[in-house]
Amino acid sequence: MQNDRFTVLFLGDVIGKPGRKAVGEYLQQTRADFVVINGENLAGGIGITARTAVEMLSLGIDAITTGNHVWKKKEIATFLMEEQRVIRPLNYPRGTPGFGYTVVKKNGISLCVANIEGRIFMNSLDCPFRAMEELLETESERPDAPVIVDFHAEATSEKIAMGWFLDGRVSALMGTHTHVQTADNRVLPRGTGYITDLGMTGPADSVIGMDKRGVLERFYTQMPQKFEVGKDDVEVQGVILTIDKNTKKCLDITRVKEKIA
Repeated sequence: MQNDRFTVLFLGDVIGKPGRKAVGEYLQQTRADFVVINGENLAGGIGITARTAVEMLSLGIDAITTGNHVWKKKEIATFLMEEQRVIRPLNYPRGTPGFGYTVVKKNGISLCVANIEGRIFMNSLDCPFRAMEELLETESERPDAPVIVDFHAEATSEKIAMGWFLDGRVSALMGTHTHVQTADNRVLPRGTGYITDLGMTGPADSVIGMDKRGVLERFYTQMPQKFEVGKDDVEVQGVILTIDKNTKKCLDITRVKEKIA
């Protein structure tokens, strides 16, 4: 960390045990001031449990975002009220268990991590645009720290639109959900780092993390199949952000895509 800037490593959807193991190995060789992951698929490739979340936090992860799979394991609702470093999308209706953003502090630096979910081809939730606007403009809610956002959404158009909507108002906006890393990382004109999708941390020899055989059988026969997490060719995917401490602008957003032996 330089005096005037800090770095954030943000890894895309971590898939099951292979993904969790890859995160641990990658962090042994990589340094960043903050580390954030999307963890909605930590447990068996779909959903998140208290145990898998704690496992990740114990590695030094500073915050865990989620998405539409956050509720797949029933136990998580209670855990989300107890552990504020694990967040669910901000634009769920009021009264939903958990929190839509968290502020983490380390070495005298504060960072706000927010999570929103898209609506195109997704759940019918409150408007993510208005939810972010309320967070950023309401005096009682506005975090006094650089803000980075995980926008968990299907449609590229919705993610790109959100990037322009928040340009200059947050330090970075990263898309998740598709598990396919995009090549459009850039700093927008007013200083917001942007990428449409971080990709996934897990087995590349798969269909977005799941073993190929069951997925291919499902597509070919249209019959229900049991999906299992793939095991081979594991990759870590995401970005490293460099953020100016004073202006809160993103100075650089670099893609991460590395194989784990």
